[in-house]
Amino acid sequence: MNNRITFGVSTWLWQSPFTSESVSLFPKIKKMGFDVVEIPVEIPSEIDGKLVKKALDDNGLSATVCGAFGPTKDLTANDVTLHENCFSYVKECFELCNHLETDFLAGPMYSAVGKARMVSEEQRKVEWNRAVTNLYKVCEMAKQQNLSIALEPLNRFESDLINTTKDVMKLITDINQPNAKVLLDGFHMTIEEQNIRKAIQLVGDKLIHVQVSENHRGIPGTGLTPWADFKKGLEDINYKGAMVIESFTPEIKELAEAVCIWKTLADSQNQFASEGIQFLKKTFA
Repeated sequence: MNNRITFGVSTWLWQSPFTSESVSLFPKIKKMGFDVVEIPVEIPSEIDGKLVKKALDDNGLSATVCGAFGPTKDLTANDVTLHENCFSYVKECFELCNHLETDFLAGPMYSAVGKARMVSEEQRKVEWNRAVTNLYKVCEMAKQQNLSIALEPLNRFESDLINTTKDVMKLITDINQPNAKVLLDGFHMTIEEQNIRKAIQLVGDKLIHVQVSENHRGIPGTGLTPWADFKKGLEDINYKGAMVIESFTPEIKELAEAVCIWKTLADSQNQFASEGIQFLKKTFA
């Protein structure tokens, strides 16, 4: 663990999907002042872990790895082949984590992103139990690789299972594995939490990763996020992990549609990153 918060950026800000060729972004990311590159894994076979690790080392960067859990990778589905798809995908992500020397895989891996429905309490209980059972298996797989998982609550428009820190802590309690941890994303928190500082306190030492943008997905510091409370919450629990800017480029239509970005959020994606890190360093460093 670091002795300070380190600042990172997701390559989703510029590109999708990440491939081995995306390492061309690394010099620019380093020059902007970032320490960490977040690598979102959409197509594992297109990422050469050894090549990416060399590019990280050459640019003095470290990595975090985030999974992408679409409708074909759903641990709560009736169709068990979707569970198997997810297990196979997660295994490939774990291998990448080991290549890149990062010690956890992050993301909302309990269910498919975008699965937001009004279902009966009975159905919800069935799906909750599937998530618990399958994530227990994922944690066992992770242990064999000396890894943890960081589970991310999503807002109500993207998930009907885990929306708040209270939800994710209940899930972790039910999974009952020491390597089940938490990722908190400020964007989702501004929609779902009543008090960001208290939410962070509730997660405590289970928090191993943080993502940020604004409440409107734009540049940190340009919206309604209560950044002073955010800072106090992280100080309360002595958080020393990475804080990664995660937003998306409207240029990639499929990705923009998936996250409902209908307009540009900055004059350029480079401006988004550079102004974002300046704000975060001023606020949290």
